Formats: sequence, C-alpha cells, structure tokens
Amino acid sequence: MGKDTRTRTGRKPKNDPADYKYSFRLNAAEKTKFDRLLAESGARDRTLFIKKAVFGGTLKVVKVDKVTMDYYVRLTEFYRQFQAVGNNYNQVVRSIRNNFGEKRAMALLYRLEKSNLELILVCRKVMALTEEYQRKWLQR
Repeated sequence: MGKDTRTRTGRKPKNDPADYKYSFRLNAAEKTKFDRLLAESGARDRTLFIKKAVFGGTLKVVKVDKVTMDYYVRLTEFYRQFQAVGNNYNQVVRSIRNNFGEKRAMALLYRLEKSNLELILVCRKVMALTEEYQRKWLQR
C-alpha cells in the first residue's frame, strides 16, 4: 500500500521549546514581596513575570484606584440615563405635536423646555465636578 495518508493529530511541536527549568526558594517576607510585585505588575503568570524581571523586560505596575473606578462607573451610568432622557424627550415632543392642538401643545412644550433647562444645569454641575475631580485627584 504506498503512502500513508493519515493526518497527525495533537499539538504541533514548538520550534524552540523551553526545556530548561530553574527553581529557587524564598522566605516568608520575600514571598510576600514577590506576590505583591506580581499582583501590581498585572502579568498573566509567574513565569512571564520572572522572565521579564531577569532579562530586563519592562514590568508594568498597574495601580487601580477604586474610588476613581467607582466614580467612572457612576458617571457612565449617569450618561446612559441622560441618553434615555434625550430619547424620551424626542418621543414626548412627537407625541405632543401629533395628539394636541397648537395652544395646548405650546403650553406643554413650555413646561418641557423649563425641565430641559434644569437638566442642562445639572449636566453643567456634573461636568464642573468631573473637572475638579480630575484636577485634584487624578495623576497623569
């Protein structure tokens, strides 16, 4: 029967496999410091972190500020609600125009415009607070 036409299965062999293993021991204080540095670097695993530290790769230290993250989440939620208000505003104006007479529609639109001005003032306050927060607390 000539040629074997079966395909190989399994993992393809690597061109340059990492066959050499090194190990070292740490005391309790060194382990605590190592774990803290590993967590701050954001490395996917210990091996990658150690290789970068030994061979001079750049180690990134990422510090997450929980207060800033919370502020960002709340600001994002506010923006989502602001978009929903804009969508509802358009629907209300369309409904008023279609369902009411001109005089009644003008009265309702005047009340809606007053509410819209209040919303603009709130938006400006939020923008001012965000700028103040960035100036005082965010380090660039």
